[in-house]
Amino acid sequence: MLFTSRNWLAILLFLIFLGAQAQQRKQITLEDIYRNGTFTPKTVRGVNWMKNGQFYTSEVADEKNKVVDVVRFDVTTGKAVNTIIEGEDLKPAGSNVPIKFNSYSFNADEQKVLFAVGTEPIYRHSARAEYYVYDVKSKNLTKLSNGGKQMCATFSPDAKRVAFARENNMFFVDLATMQETQITTNGKFNQIINGYADWVYEEEFSFAQGFAWSPDGSKIAFYTFDENRVPEYNMQVWGKLYPQDYRFKYPKAGEANSVVTVSVYHLGSGKTVLLDTGKEADIYLPRMQWTKNANLVSIQRMNRLQNNLEILHADATTGKASVILKETNPAYIEITDDLTYLENGKQFIFTSEKDGYNHLYLYNMAGKLDRQITKGNWEVSRFLGYDEKNSTFYYESTEAALLDKHLYRISNTGQNKKQLTAGAGTHTINMSLDFKYYLDYVSTANTPMVVSLHTAKDGKLIKVLEDNKVLQNTLANYQISKQEFFSLKTSDGAKLDGYTIKPLNFDATKKYPVLMFVYGGPGKQEVLNKWGNSTFLWYQYLANTKDIIIVCVDNRGTPGKGAAFKRATYANLGKYEIQDQIEVAKYLGNQPYVDKGRIGIWGHSFGGYMTLLALTKGNGLFRAGISVAPVTNWRYYDSIYTERYLKTPQENAAGYDQNSPLFFANNLQGKLLLIHGTGDDNVHFQNAVAMQDALISANKQFDSFYYPNRNHGVAGGPTLLHRFTMMTNFLEKNLINPVVGSDQE
Repeated sequence: MLFTSRNWLAILLFLIFLGAQAQQRKQITLEDIYRNGTFTPKTVRGVNWMKNGQFYTSEVADEKNKVVDVVRFDVTTGKAVNTIIEGEDLKPAGSNVPIKFNSYSFNADEQKVLFAVGTEPIYRHSARAEYYVYDVKSKNLTKLSNGGKQMCATFSPDAKRVAFARENNMFFVDLATMQETQITTNGKFNQIINGYADWVYEEEFSFAQGFAWSPDGSKIAFYTFDENRVPEYNMQVWGKLYPQDYRFKYPKAGEANSVVTVSVYHLGSGKTVLLDTGKEADIYLPRMQWTKNANLVSIQRMNRLQNNLEILHADATTGKASVILKETNPAYIEITDDLTYLENGKQFIFTSEKDGYNHLYLYNMAGKLDRQITKGNWEVSRFLGYDEKNSTFYYESTEAALLDKHLYRISNTGQNKKQLTAGAGTHTINMSLDFKYYLDYVSTANTPMVVSLHTAKDGKLIKVLEDNKVLQNTLANYQISKQEFFSLKTSDGAKLDGYTIKPLNFDATKKYPVLMFVYGGPGKQEVLNKWGNSTFLWYQYLANTKDIIIVCVDNRGTPGKGAAFKRATYANLGKYEIQDQIEVAKYLGNQPYVDKGRIGIWGHSFGGYMTLLALTKGNGLFRAGISVAPVTNWRYYDSIYTERYLKTPQENAAGYDQNSPLFFANNLQGKLLLIHGTGDDNVHFQNAVAMQDALISANKQFDSFYYPNRNHGVAGGPTLLHRFTMMTNFLEKNLINPVVGSDQE
């Protein structure tokens, strides 16, 4: 097409019209994001699938009686079928007031329910509560125990008993007599734990409950953690006249771990059998579960460096164990919940990265490989389960597109693979227990979540349960920029993926400041075709009220691209990650629309660590940085995480010290805001204190802020609004509109 002056005039007028339209849209405020919840997407919550996958239960407020009912819904219609439990019926003996429960769980035949009341969170996964047992037919509600709050209360398979942990010991209650039996007696705070995980196992191996019923309900396998040799960390809790000390066992890198064992308690005889996990005590037992055999326990054993994994099968009667599968890796092996024993009692499923990508494998009970189920240069990102009736595996993967996730099914022969989800984006699946239906929670970078119900056999859409049209209409009235993806290659050939958010009125002839966001650590992929959280909306606020470009790039060491890309940072955590981010900054600085003198960076946790490295190793590329809850020396962080990626400090001192910002404080260039919560049980406030001390010794000026008693998320109540207001003000002053004549000019 040839362009005439008339064409150009029309285009100019159209662009002016679009600009005017953008200006007429409302500007996002921080209050909209962090106080008013203006952009909070709706979702479908509280779906507790019943054994018949056509139904689920959910909590429904009964406004008339001011209680909460448990209601059964038909997934195919989305409508309530009947009320299974009336909130008014949940009155303990001798009380006219119904309990106010925090959560509930059914037994296998859905005739009994455990209600948790007065739940108190402890760490990331753990909590304690008062539990009540409810009989659906008789409508009888009984308090489980009067001995104090319980942890991890769980029905036996036949629902005749409930096991739980309390004050570091294991118990069970016979529901016919309500007689309570104490299984262990040696439990003591900060010394011996029975039945649940110690701090570092809970945080890094992602579980709190440390016991399991045998398939026939006659035995309980449970962990014991001997913490006696583990050093204590002392965290002060502020608020009272005198601050209180909270001391808990926290093994830092290279320090003593708990000695961990697994035992089996036999209910019939009252006998406890210690399972043989080897003579070496300085190991990990990151997973324990029953096979389909009621006398055979499966235990995963790892060496301290976490590069040698073994699956053990242990006899619950004799305690004898044998290794049935071994896997090694030059770097490390990550633990998952994918080990699944089939109902046929003859096979199990396991995932492995041994061919360079995470895939599904089928083994017989002797540990001999039957076949590899999935193959290709893509990742099985999540294993959803195996449908025994139809011999079908279900999983999420990145096969269709690296930045998307889709649901697939495949036969147990590795044939007849089918992609079930359609449309670009990140699909997160909630599968029914009988594999007949699934809920698809899908969003893209520029489209909020849509929740829909499908048949699992063919992915056929039954009903859209939530389309977030209200939110989409709301967003249309605000200044929201599109998120755009891009890729670049580093000087040594690594392909990196990223996204940008530019102002709506972006003008390629202008020079813009840039704020880079980084996490950059193992296990977390930030660049995904997925609707973001409240921080994404903060980026929209910055782009369209402060005229700044937002950029995020996943460096080497992050997941999604196979084992080689992820493990490239092994033994040098921080080295290649910050090299990649520095190259990104240089790349951005060469773009004609970027003011290379106004590039900033920020991150939280590992991203906070990366921000400090950027300001101390970036040679002045970064004008300003915000570091939230950072690790500043990996010697301060926990043993399991740190040694997985760095070995121990005794074996790899250089890997620790050469990538610690503490040792490069004198190289700090750019304005720094350092934020930490004093109640951070994970990345201790000690990290911020040490960094500040190093900067003071180097005579480097910086800003810092601590949040009293806030944990690692530095959130809760008004905290986020306060924090992001402060962060915005810092960027305004030091990056967006820096003071002329400052030491940065």
